[in-house]
Amino acid sequence: MTKRPAKKPLTPTARGPLNGVRVVDLSRLVAGNVLTLQLADFGAEVIKIEPPEGDTLRSWRVKSIETAWKVYSRNKKSVALDLRSDAGRTIVRELARSAQILVESFRPGVLEDMGLAPADLHAINPKLVIVRISGWGQDGRYRHKPGFGTLIEGYSGFASMNGFADREPVLPPMYLADAMAALYGYGAVMVALREVEMNGGMGQVMDLPLFDPLFSVLGPQAANHRLTGEVKVRTGSRSTNAAPRNVYQTRDGHWVCLSASTQGMAERVLVKIGRPELAKDPRFATNIERVRNGEELDRIIGGFIAERDLDENLKYFDEAGVTIGPVYDIAQIVADDYVLEREALIEIDDDEMGTLPTHPVVPRLSGTPGALRAAAPRIGEHNEALLKPLLGDVEYDKLCAAGAISQEKNKGKKK
Repeated sequence: MTKRPAKKPLTPTARGPLNGVRVVDLSRLVAGNVLTLQLADFGAEVIKIEPPEGDTLRSWRVKSIETAWKVYSRNKKSVALDLRSDAGRTIVRELARSAQILVESFRPGVLEDMGLAPADLHAINPKLVIVRISGWGQDGRYRHKPGFGTLIEGYSGFASMNGFADREPVLPPMYLADAMAALYGYGAVMVALREVEMNGGMGQVMDLPLFDPLFSVLGPQAANHRLTGEVKVRTGSRSTNAAPRNVYQTRDGHWVCLSASTQGMAERVLVKIGRPELAKDPRFATNIERVRNGEELDRIIGGFIAERDLDENLKYFDEAGVTIGPVYDIAQIVADDYVLEREALIEIDDDEMGTLPTHPVVPRLSGTPGALRAAAPRIGEHNEALLKPLLGDVEYDKLCAAGAISQEKNKGKKK
């Protein structure tokens, strides 16, 4: 029988620790959507302002299914507005009046051109926290440039460090810069919100380019360069800080990853591969020397691992207390006992797929956990529920007829 993730029900009435926090989300694609997903998962009311054609994240389809949208926009509400119209922008102002957070990811200057500059928004809501996501920041010589993460992943130094020395630099196979900015932004939003709620402070503006968070997590590269004058070379999966650390192929064609970043663990590895004398060998006795002679060390360890199948290696080294693990692809992950038992992958009901495999609320809090309240919304699904009370029936119908509010399409069905 095929293993399946645990199925989790949606609980629309669940309340999280951010219950009562309203977020107006004008962002597009990944960074903003991941940031507001964290807020939504913990109870905030996230109102996605989508153009009539929908958030550009919806276009990332697999077999016509908006999988990225479904994963990153659960627990949110959708209002579809034409922000080219005065009426559409006026509605954003009215929603911002009752919000605690506003998130946008337009190119710098566009928010101002729409008459929604931070100063204008703070004039109607002084306590509003405004998050401005861009590629390069709200000021500086590159403020005009598009903010795609690929450019930042190259410019920040990440790609130059990633891959193998004899091949081209390698960009990440996922939206690393966007995700990193989202998580930095989520933490900073909590800081800004605390200033308002606990210290009686005023709202503020967060300048959140994709560049800054990714550059910050690359560590002491500038300090190392100043000390050595050297540029960090690409070493594949080998570390320049500790050895052994690499991936090794098993006899049955799979791969394991092994790390021994402490002296005790490195010595344990050498003992367990049957080469205890190497712990006293000048080439491998200290971490500095092991890094310097990493290629030879990998050849020795790799030879031992290559004589055994994946499961045999994992069992042997795990019983020996060595830090080793499998290199899995998604086909292995979705059937892995650890992942399924811990419910790191779950399923929720989905109108198109039957059930949608996805990650749960992350991280897990014992006292104030998040909740799965609703599936990702259709374009404009919440127009009526949110905007009729705000505008009144007559004005709402008038703006729908004028196209400022985009009428919900395929009502009752998931697109």
